[in-house]
Amino acid sequence: MSEVKVASRYAKSLIDLVQEQNILESVKNDIELFIDTCRANPTLRAVLKNPIIGPDKKIHILNAVFAGRLNLLILSFFKIVITKGRSGILYATAKEFINEYHVRKNIVKAIVTSAVPLNEHNKRKIESTVTRVTKGEVILIEKIDPKLIAGFVLKVGDKQIDTSIFSQLQKLRKEFTQKVIA
Repeated sequence: MSEVKVASRYAKSLIDLVQEQNILESVKNDIELFIDTCRANPTLRAVLKNPIIGPDKKIHILNAVFAGRLNLLILSFFKIVITKGRSGILYATAKEFINEYHVRKNIVKAIVTSAVPLNEHNKRKIESTVTRVTKGEVILIEKIDPKLIAGFVLKVGDKQIDTSIFSQLQKLRKEFTQKVIA
């Protein structure tokens, strides 16, 4: 079974548990802290994935890093996952937890890439359009890619809208190439 599938199952179990206990929001914040800490410290992720380091040592490290900072339920959950020999998927499980949280709260992530930073009016317009179409809360992530020349690329889930000049030039190049060859 793939790492993402296993991580997703663990994440769904955890989210069901914390919803039953009515502590979803605080646990989400704790999971985000864990993710941010792992991103800032790749060594921590490497330790968790390393099969040579024993479960007791990994549990000790997590307790040292997160004791008093994370809900005890999260630390207990981490301990169970580590004891089952699945410490390598803790980071993936945390990311899947956030994904499942977004699904349950109807939060949509929209990534807009443009050649130059968007002004506030354009950001609001994109957010309102995505909100209207998805009927969910939108988290807009803005990226800059000067190679687009002008226009933007908007990704929402598995859908993409590409209005960039770069893309249009690529299409023209492809059409000209096909006509010259034919």
